[in-house]
Amino acid sequence: MAQWTSAIGPAQLARQLQAQQPRPVGAGLRKPPAYRALADGIRLLVLEGRVPAAARLPAERELAVALSVSRTTVAAAYEALRGEGFLESRRGAGSWTAVPAGHPLPGRGLEPLPPESLGSMIDLGCAALPAPEPWLTRGVQGALEELPPYAHTHGDYPAGLPALRQMLADRYTARGIPTMPEQIMVTTGAMGAMDAICHLFAGRGERIAVESPSYANILQLMREAGARLVPIAMAEGLTGWDLPRWRQVLRDAAPRLAYVVADFHNPTGALADEDQRRELVDAARSAGTVLVVDETMSELWLDEDLAMPRPVCAFDPAGATVLTVGSASKAFWAGMRIGWVRAAPDIIRSLVAARAYADLGTPVLEQLAVNWLMATGGWEQAVELRRTQARDNRDALVTAVRRELPDWEFHVPRGGLTLWVRTGGLSGSRLAEVGERVGVRVPSGPRFGVDGAFEGYVRLPFTVGGPVAEEAAVRLAAAARLVETGGGSGGAEPPRTFVA
Repeated sequence: MAQWTSAIGPAQLARQLQAQQPRPVGAGLRKPPAYRALADGIRLLVLEGRVPAAARLPAERELAVALSVSRTTVAAAYEALRGEGFLESRRGAGSWTAVPAGHPLPGRGLEPLPPESLGSMIDLGCAALPAPEPWLTRGVQGALEELPPYAHTHGDYPAGLPALRQMLADRYTARGIPTMPEQIMVTTGAMGAMDAICHLFAGRGERIAVESPSYANILQLMREAGARLVPIAMAEGLTGWDLPRWRQVLRDAAPRLAYVVADFHNPTGALADEDQRRELVDAARSAGTVLVVDETMSELWLDEDLAMPRPVCAFDPAGATVLTVGSASKAFWAGMRIGWVRAAPDIIRSLVAARAYADLGTPVLEQLAVNWLMATGGWEQAVELRRTQARDNRDALVTAVRRELPDWEFHVPRGGLTLWVRTGGLSGSRLAEVGERVGVRVPSGPRFGVDGAFEGYVRLPFTVGGPVAEEAAVRLAAAARLVETGGGSGGAEPPRTFVA
């Protein structure tokens, strides 16, 4: 019986391998042989999770043709991978990827670091800050006081608690977009909202247009839903969307959905201006594409003099073309798993009806906590605290990276939680791999792209500040030196314990 659970074709594997940047060769070092470079490339794809464990690889002859190399080169690379535990083979069943004993299974998104690892590892993988106390505690206490009437009900509210739906609708109305509670569905975080939208609008095989780069966890959610992702490159710097390209792709590819992060885009930090928002809504409406706008970062403006543009849904107030996704996870706390969708009432009804086959509803206590915070002004005070934390962390991280890694390039965003960094020609995948061994966890650029794009980037979130940010930059610089000199394939000094 075959031991593989999926398969990767020769053209697809070749495309992912060719998107990788070659390992820099330090002074006095020889270029590795072709088979070694191929084996390293496949190993990195497995460690990145872009080729899953137990995926059947192409036959040697097929991959050799796709890569324009000799079959001997492929055979030697496969043999090296078998020796390292990254490949298993059986006569008649082919060869499939594996993860050696002692290695964790590769993450396919951006999973939080286990708490027990925080003493020795600086975690730059997850763009989330600690809870803004005392507001979390106060919100939960307020929710407990309001819980008794709900405790006498069945507790299932598929559309969300009526009080919170009204609160969210009122907040949109206050922003200049008249909204009824019937246009709101409360979800279990933004991921729950996106999952519901994808299942309703984008069945298996449907096209979804996405920014390139885009948020890694949403990309993976869409892949696992069976969507065909259509990447559209971001404009240079932090200038937002390339509208002529968006119009062309929406017209030619006719995707069922398009997903964008207009407010402090994850990972680049770009902020789309008002003209871009208006034009994108017009382009989506003309193409018959449903535009899903992720607003989870919209309240995290960090520069005091920044005038925020109107929300994207202001250009489609009825919510027939624009579906807006919001969340408490970035502005407040990731542990508060409350999200929401704003759309036309008929779309909300369809989403709610489909929810009977998913999670039935969102926890009542957490909804009451968010509603209490928004009703009492605690939300605004907590978000202001969050802005201060993110601003201080951003400035500390930018200063430290510029000092320790002067060849790395980035634009400083005016809000959000992420810095998108070009790594001076180094492989982001290799930096991520070596970084784990020197005590800093950082996601590489390809996690945010489609088919291996952005190998020369990493994403750095504003989740640490002060001495921890300085130490993170020092460890990143150590990882960069190992990659530059070819030392990344061997062992590294264990990270020293760092207590913030």
